[in-house]
Amino acid sequence: MDPERAVPESSGTPPDRGSTAPSSRSGAPGAYAAARRHRWLLGPALLLLAVVVVRAFLVTPFGIPSQSMQDTLLIGDRILVDRTTAPADLQRGDIVVFDASQAFDLQVPERGIVQTLVEAVESLAGKGQPTDYVKRVIGLPGDHVRCCAPDGRLEVNGVALTEPYVAPGQSADSRAHLGDPGGGMVPGDDIIGKVWVRYWPLGRLGSVDQGQVASVPRNGE
Repeated sequence: MDPERAVPESSGTPPDRGSTAPSSRSGAPGAYAAARRHRWLLGPALLLLAVVVVRAFLVTPFGIPSQSMQDTLLIGDRILVDRTTAPADLQRGDIVVFDASQAFDLQVPERGIVQTLVEAVESLAGKGQPTDYVKRVIGLPGDHVRCCAPDGRLEVNGVALTEPYVAPGQSADSRAHLGDPGGGMVPGDDIIGKVWVRYWPLGRLGSVDQGQVASVPRNGE
């Protein structure tokens, strides 16, 4: 046999230069170009994610809508609330933000998807829920709180409190909810956090005076 005839004839045929093999990256240039066009969204998206995480777990902004905490907090003040403070670490005189729906037996309005999204955006600017309250801690777990001493002052463990931070004629506190479920007491799980700092207006920028509560013995001491 002629050895040259043993070689398949197709081995000597040059490839068709006009044909192309299917590429596994077909369409990739278009997708890459689209990714480049939208990569400017990455920065804002990461920033928004960081804001959401910080707000949910570390620090949350709130606005003051009423006179209930005058003169410590005024209408229009903007505050930051530290969410890392455990309820067990709170002291008498601390100012906290809490969900009052259970403690004050408040009705929580039903919200649709659109309203929920709107409120989520508004919350980034410091607008809280209608059931979010800001108040000062007077009694701690185990304390015996009584209203009131003969002179009208609040008693904690038999000690009448002097509260110079309370302005006359302001909104009611837990004493107005003694007949509600829970007796107006706020469960620790409902506390959102401790007021940390006021960031607006700039003329009042700084820490919020937590107030001085007279020394009160522990219940039973």
